[in-house]
Amino acid sequence: QVRLVESGGGLVQAGDSLRLSCTASGRTFSTDVMGWFRRAPGKNREFVAATTWSGGSITYGDSVKGRFTISRDNAKTTVYLQMNSLKPEDTGVYYCASNRGGTLWSDSTKYEAWGQGTQVTVSS
Repeated sequence: QVRLVESGGGLVQAGDSLRLSCTASGRTFSTDVMGWFRRAPGKNREFVAATTWSGGSITYGDSVKGRFTISRDNAKTTVYLQMNSLKPEDTGVYYCASNRGGTLWSDSTKYEAWGQGTQVTVSS
């Protein structure tokens, strides 16, 4: 079983940057897919980005392309989400998730393990 712990959220102003971290512990495999999702108040969970631990495949949600970057440090079993040029609409709870299937799903139902989430608030 994989345990995921996010950190790095906070309150920032529009245009600022923030980096989220997600550290995995337990049984992890190189073929695991690590994803970031977010949930804004009153909205459905939205796909943000995903990567494999190998880093060979990466994908982003349309609303964050060109502004967010997902990366990983295999030695630390940590995945990062660098968020630049933040906008008020990026506000939400950001969740880290993993799936064993090896496919970079944007569908949250395909992910088996989830972190507790970290709040990101972007003021205008």
